[in-house]
Amino acid sequence: MPWAGVDVGAEKGFDVAVIDERSLTAGPVRITERGDVVRWLRSQRPSVVAVDSPRSAAPRGERSRTGERDLARAGVCRIRYTPNDAALRASASYYAWTFNGFRLYEALEQAAGAMRWEIIECFPTATWSRLGGPKGKARSRARWSRDALESLGLSGLPKRMNQDARDAIGAAATARLYARGETESFGDIVVPSAAGPAGPLPQTS
Repeated sequence: MPWAGVDVGAEKGFDVAVIDERSLTAGPVRITERGDVVRWLRSQRPSVVAVDSPRSAAPRGERSRTGERDLARAGVCRIRYTPNDAALRASASYYAWTFNGFRLYEALEQAAGAMRWEIIECFPTATWSRLGGPKGKARSRARWSRDALESLGLSGLPKRMNQDARDAIGAAATARLYARGETESFGDIVVPSAAGPAGPLPQTS
């Protein structure tokens, strides 16, 4: 059963990856148009799609979402808060990636009836924090996320990847953990429930 992850950007588009119980099965690949993302995912048929982007704006008059504040208070990791719609639109260029994410969620939800996939919001920084512990000052983000990714024991990983590709795989790993019931939610944000590597599912006869 495959699970997918999407890292959302602005002009660059989307980085997408799919994993199964033991390996990276597709991607990571960069896709510019959200319609092409949906078509690519349809060919992979994941049961859960985890998107690294806010699912909604903060409520009117507020500067952040409740789940984001709860995640920060829990000490999982730092997070960039999502403001309300008016504030987003006032800085539309800066938040272009956020609007790109909103539109991707809409496209994925429109396809969900036919594909029967579940769509969740994730935050790979929180995933890496739970799987690999705090980054600390000694490691770069690249080394930290690479170490956490390697702890998953997935085969087929490229030897060289950029951060967006790693985050797409981290999102897919979050989708896998969600399917196992090994996550907790802070509002819409789904994160691994406890620190430690998420190994492969046991084989069945």
